[in-house]
Amino acid sequence: RFNWVTGVQTCALPISLGLQKVIFTGKISKYSHMKKLIILGCLLFSQFSFAQEYSAREIERPKLVVGIVVDQMRQEYFYRFHDRYVEGGLKRLMHDGFMMQNGHYNYIPTYTGPGHASVYTGTTPATHGIIGNNWYIRAMDDDIYCAEDSTVSAVGGSESKGKISPRNLLTTTITDELRFATGKRSKVVGVAIKDRGAALPAGHLGDAYWFDGGTGNFMTSDYYYEELPAWVKSFNERKLAAKYLDQTWETLFPIETYIQGASDDNEFESPFKGKARPTFPYDLKKLQKDNGGLGMISSTPYGNTFTVDMAMAAIQGEELGQRGETDFLAVSFSTPDYIGHRFGPQAIEVEDNYLRLDRDLAKFFDYLDKEIGKGQYLVFLTADHGVADVVNYMKSERVTAGSLDTKALTTGLDNFIKEKYGEGDWVSNFSNQQIFLNRELIAEKGLSLAKVQTEIADYLLTFDGIKETYTGETMRNQEFTKGLKHLLQMGYNHKSSGDVMVVMEPAWLANAGKGTTHGTGFTYDTNVPIVFYGWGVKPGSSSRYATITDIAPTLSMMLKTRLPNGATGQPILEIVDAK
Repeated sequence: RFNWVTGVQTCALPISLGLQKVIFTGKISKYSHMKKLIILGCLLFSQFSFAQEYSAREIERPKLVVGIVVDQMRQEYFYRFHDRYVEGGLKRLMHDGFMMQNGHYNYIPTYTGPGHASVYTGTTPATHGIIGNNWYIRAMDDDIYCAEDSTVSAVGGSESKGKISPRNLLTTTITDELRFATGKRSKVVGVAIKDRGAALPAGHLGDAYWFDGGTGNFMTSDYYYEELPAWVKSFNERKLAAKYLDQTWETLFPIETYIQGASDDNEFESPFKGKARPTFPYDLKKLQKDNGGLGMISSTPYGNTFTVDMAMAAIQGEELGQRGETDFLAVSFSTPDYIGHRFGPQAIEVEDNYLRLDRDLAKFFDYLDKEIGKGQYLVFLTADHGVADVVNYMKSERVTAGSLDTKALTTGLDNFIKEKYGEGDWVSNFSNQQIFLNRELIAEKGLSLAKVQTEIADYLLTFDGIKETYTGETMRNQEFTKGLKHLLQMGYNHKSSGDVMVVMEPAWLANAGKGTTHGTGFTYDTNVPIVFYGWGVKPGSSSRYATITDIAPTLSMMLKTRLPNGATGQPILEIVDAK
C-alpha cells in the first residue's frame, strides 16, 4: 500500500498453499511508473524473505556435532558403574538422551580401525574396505596398516608416526557429507590418542590430530597441513602429558568399595613393567621410563583427560560451532582400550577408569553448554567394539573358556597340506582369524582353489576351540542373512579378505594369557552403546535391535545431508521421527 502523504509503500503478503499475492491500492496517476517499480521491488524482497524463512525452517542444523567413540566400551558399563557416575556425564546421556540399549556391531572382526570406519561411513568392512587394524596384501606379500599412507610425511611429531591419512577408506563418511553439504564451509576435526581413531572419523575432507608418545605432543601429517596450526602448537607447549604423568594413579574412592569385579591383586591381569603385581597405587613418574615414556599416558585415565583438553582446544582454536555453520568434532577416547587389554573388564583399574572418564565427560559437556549453548549441539556416543573376559578368569569361575594355540594350528595345517599336496609354501599368511593361501602355487599345481579351501576348512574343525569355518568361495557365492556367517560376510571384502575364515567358540581367544582382547562376533564384543543427546533429540530408550551402521544414516537425516556413498545402515526412526 502506497501512502501518498508519507511516500511509504507497504506490502500485504497472504501466503496460502505456497502461493504469494501482493495487494496494493491507489489511483493511477503520473506516479504509476514509480508505483510499479516500488511494488516490484517489494515483491522481490518478499520472495527473498520467504525463501530465507523457508530455508531456515527446513534446513535447520545444530551449531556443532560431537561424535564420541569410546575405545572398548561395553553397553553394560552404563549400568554396572552407574551408582558412582556424576549427574553431568554418562548419566546425562542416559537420562536426557535417547539410547538404543540393544546396539550391536553387525560384522566380524570387531577391531578399532573397522569400528571407527563403520560408525562414520554407515557401512561395514565389506564395503568401506577397512577389514582390520592391519591386514595382509597378497600383491605386496606384506601387511598394511588401516590408516597407513606412504605418500605423506609427519607434521609436528615423529616421522615414524606421520605416515597417516584416510586414503585406505573406500567410501565417504558422514563428516565428508557434511562438508559437501555446506560447500566445505563446515569444519571437521578429529582428535584421538590413536591415529586411526582420529583419521578415519575425520574422513577425506576433515583435519585429524593424534598423539605422539615420542614427543608427548599432538601431531598430524602433510595430508592435512604443511605445519601445525598455531592453536595446536600452543596446546603442545603446555606439556600436559608430562604433567599428568608426574603423579600417582590411585583409586578415586577407597579401594575396598570397588566390588563390581575381581580383587585388586590377582593372576588374571598383566602388570606394568617395573611393577611386580597389577595393584594400586601406580607411581606413574617412576613407571613411565619402562613403559613407553610419555606414551604411558595412553594406559592411564589421564589419557582421557588429555583428550578432552585437546578437544576443547580444538573448539576454541577453530571456533567450532561459533561461525554460523554446522561443524563436526570427532573425539575418540583411546585409553579405555589400553587399560582394558592389560587388566580385563573385571579389573578395578577398568572401573576406576570409567568413573574418571565419566567426570571428564561431565567437564566436557559443561564446556559445550557454556561455549556452544545447551540444546545447540548434538552428541552421539558409541564404542568401536566391546571386549571379552579374561580366559583364565572365566575358567576360575567355572565358565567354559579356552585358548587356541595358533602356532600348533599353523604347524598342523602346514603338515596336513604338504601331506596332501606335496612340498611348498602353501599358506602365505594367517591373521585376523583368516588364512591366506598361496594362490600362485595352487594354480601352478593345477589344483582347484575352491576345493583346497574346503579341505582346509574341514581340517581346521578338528581343533578344539574352533566352532565354525567358512571359505572365501562360500562368502562370495552365497548370501547369509543371519548368524555368525552373516557377520563374517559383512566383514568379508572380495578383494582383500582371506581364503578360509575361522570362528572360535564363545569365550575362546587366540594365545590367551594375562589380559584380554576382542574381535569376535559374540555379544561381549558386539553390544556397545548407541546414544544420542542434545539438539533435536527427545529423551527415551529402546531395546530394539540396532546396529552401529545406523548412526551415520541417522545423522544424515538430522543434518539434511546425503547419505555416505556406501551406507547400508538405516536411520534410527525413534530419534529422527520423534515429535
